[in-house]
Amino acid sequence: MTDLADRVRSLLDDLDARSAPAIRTAAALLLDAIESDGIVHAAGAGHSLTLVCETFYRAGGIAPVRPLWDPAVLPLADALGSTEAERRPGLGRSVVQKTGPRPPDVAVVFSTSGRNPYPVEIAQECAARGMAVIAVTSPEASVRADARAETKLADHATVVLDTAVPPGDVVYPSGSPHTAAVSTILAAYAWSRLLAELDDLAIARGVELPRWVSANVPGGDAVNKRLLARYRDRIPELASSGQPG
Repeated sequence: MTDLADRVRSLLDDLDARSAPAIRTAAALLLDAIESDGIVHAAGAGHSLTLVCETFYRAGGIAPVRPLWDPAVLPLADALGSTEAERRPGLGRSVVQKTGPRPPDVAVVFSTSGRNPYPVEIAQECAARGMAVIAVTSPEASVRADARAETKLADHATVVLDTAVPPGDVVYPSGSPHTAAVSTILAAYAWSRLLAELDDLAIARGVELPRWVSANVPGGDAVNKRLLARYRDRIPELASSGQPG
């Protein structure tokens, strides 16, 4: 297992080296949107929906985040159907049209390969509406992936966060990898890096971020109640009366 741990740590270092300037740029885009009372729309399909969950209603995360998604791309109920859905032309565009995001809103689109129509169309449609688009993707994996759309996710992005995910995703054993996918680890770390950069930038600007607090710490319920009241009307997915975990 030492080889696996070393490989993951090496990829995290690669992400830091490749994406540090882009993360700073992305943090500024997020803070500009938040200061203007905008919403961050997070999108992904298949296992990239894990990252959408990571951005939404999460302790320590920013409150103005709305999941931009269609149930068809969730693999838990119909795995084969979810693969077909993210390859289906028109679905990503319809998701954006139904939700109706607009500036000063920002889109964050997660897709390791960035070659399926669903994430590409979401980025394309948001950019066409004048929104900033942050792509969390792997250019190296994208080059090696089957092209199922005429363009790539990165082609429509204001800024690209390179996750350093290798083609095929798997990294173990070294030399002939066939297991231990790392895209979730790396993309989640990229998002955490972005939140940390956003926090530093907000402090420098003197901005108090609207941030969820764990319901399991003193005062958390009161903070979250105020945030729910502030954003519930624009983020229908906040209808639950629960608390972020």
